[in-house]
Amino acid sequence: MSAAASPAVAAGVLERLRGARGFLFDLDGTLVLGDKRNAGLRPLPGAIEFTNELTGRGVPFAILTNGTVRTPEQYAAKLRALGFPIEDRSMLTPASVAGDYLMRRGIRRVLVLGGEGITEPLAAAGLTIVLPRERSADVDAIFIGWFREFTIEDLEIACEAAWGGARLFAASLAPFYATSEGRAVGTSRAIAAMITSVTGRRASALGKPALEALRVAARRLGLACSALAVVGDDPALEVPMAHRGAALAIAVHSGLGGADAFDALPEAARPHLAVRDIAQLQAIYCGS
Repeated sequence: MSAAASPAVAAGVLERLRGARGFLFDLDGTLVLGDKRNAGLRPLPGAIEFTNELTGRGVPFAILTNGTVRTPEQYAAKLRALGFPIEDRSMLTPASVAGDYLMRRGIRRVLVLGGEGITEPLAAAGLTIVLPRERSADVDAIFIGWFREFTIEDLEIACEAAWGGARLFAASLAPFYATSEGRAVGTSRAIAAMITSVTGRRASALGKPALEALRVAARRLGLACSALAVVGDDPALEVPMAHRGAALAIAVHSGLGGADAFDALPEAARPHLAVRDIAQLQAIYCGS
């Protein structure tokens, strides 16, 4: 792609982009697209090339998805099979953030509404996992993730736990995520809404756009949040998270958020740089 095909970039933004000490990428709609069953991942234009470019230059990057259908290690393995140069420890999910966040706050027993994509990272962090089938409301917190098998019985035990004082957390409160078949409903948002409707307890998101998610990613890279360039497709997630951490906010139009979606944001909340896709971002970064 020629430089002429790229959007005009302010000198200060270009300097920050090329001087970024690390990158944090969203997954669905930014680097890859899958289907509504979380299968059939395919790389988006420029995604493999740019991550390999960064690796070759010695610029570290991490990937943060709001998905919890897989463990971080399983996501990383899938991406490596596609050609992405991603290490296990550089792949993060909201369960990665939750393990860090909950342990730091003395929370130990967690009712998990989700599968191994949540239970394995939380157990590895040292938390005691309680599943709905155990019918125990004696927990410190509830964590909601990808859980399409959710039942009324699960709702009952979660509400009992919330009434008993358990704090309520969700992997994501985003209503949708991008797929090759269009937008798909985020289950953690839907489940959290049911629990809130019954109990009045509101959930806190530990995935994007929580500042804590950016901080965990930055610690994995050994960098300050402000040293990062954050790249994503959702105007409600990656861009506001980047602004909260004083990182460079980069929007791509290859997923949920087209140009109009980002233009509708208040001026102070807009991305510092908006591009069609990762291929165009690479052209700007490399000056080609």
